[in-house]
Amino acid sequence: MTAALAPMADATADVVANDGGTTPAAAPAEPAPRPGAMKFRRKYTTVRLTPEQATRQGQVATGAFRHFGGRDAAMAFLNDHDESLGGRPLDLAIASAEGLALVEAAMAARGK
Repeated sequence: MTAALAPMADATADVVANDGGTTPAAAPAEPAPRPGAMKFRRKYTTVRLTPEQATRQGQVATGAFRHFGGRDAAMAFLNDHDESLGGRPLDLAIASAEGLALVEAAMAARGK
């Protein structure tokens, strides 16, 4: 019977007295996060546009919608690679004011 008690004695060696009761010895736990503490924080994984770039993006998109008279045609023009411009019109317009002017000129040259 002493062999049966030996493991029991080893198990109780890890018990620590706490306020008159016994609790297993453990590392102090980190406090639980408060509910809703990080609810509205977003982590952006993409590059965000500067205010100037966002303005140029809005200008080229508005111009394309007006020029081509519809959403699908405007989006196709802005997002497809254009050989005469040497790139995607939306990217060129966002990159610089000169790029925006080139894209607007290309739209005017295409007609409706």
